Amino acid sequence: MTTNSMDDMPGGKISHRPLHFFWLADCSGSMGVDGKIQALNTAIKEAIPEMRKAAQGHPEVEVKVRAIKFSTGAQWHISQETPVETFEWKDLSADGVTDLGKALDLLVDALDMQKIGTRAKPPVLVIVSDGQPTDDWQSSLEKLNKLPWGQKAMRAAIAIGQDADKEVLQKFVNNPEFKVLEANNSQALVDCIKWVSTVAVKKASEEKTLGTLDQVTVSDKSDVW
Repeated sequence: MTTNSMDDMPGGKISHRPLHFFWLADCSGSMGVDGKIQALNTAIKEAIPEMRKAAQGHPEVEVKVRAIKFSTGAQWHISQETPVETFEWKDLSADGVTDLGKALDLLVDALDMQKIGTRAKPPVLVIVSDGQPTDDWQSSLEKLNKLPWGQKAMRAAIAIGQDADKEVLQKFVNNPEFKVLEANNSQALVDCIKWVSTVAVKKASEEKTLGTLDQVTVSDKSDVW
């Protein structure tokens, strides 16, 4: 005779599936110009309540957030898998160059199947950058593209200002149906980050792609970066 756990029984406790959400934030020296780094900090803080609401619509999913920062080298900005309900953003400061490849290497390590597991929902990967990579990002991206979770991940990128390398960011997105979001002022950045974080959580929870969804548009053209 076998016994079932509460998770397996009808009406039993919900068995949560993890959804890992990663911010990859550019904090190179150019992000310190015209208030871009302050705008990024503000935008992510304002997006967190919206992410929580999106997650509440999928109680079977546990959204866990982490963040990588990259400038000269890359480091974990928030290394612990933090439930979105208790996630708090720590302000970034700007300095150095744009070592995107180093950030992707950290991400590749984090997306190892043994660390993520097999029950997880497709992870969400979001890059925010205003410049051009200064290291070997191509080989790092190839590693990401070969990973099982790298292939299944929902990816998005936000280009800050006119100098962001949209071609590189589009290669990271790796989906011709979903274009790089463009933020040319502080309000646009807030709108883009709120939109991509909430829609991505919803779609990843449903295991759907961002696809050809109507992307955020911003009419405010003041204070263009």
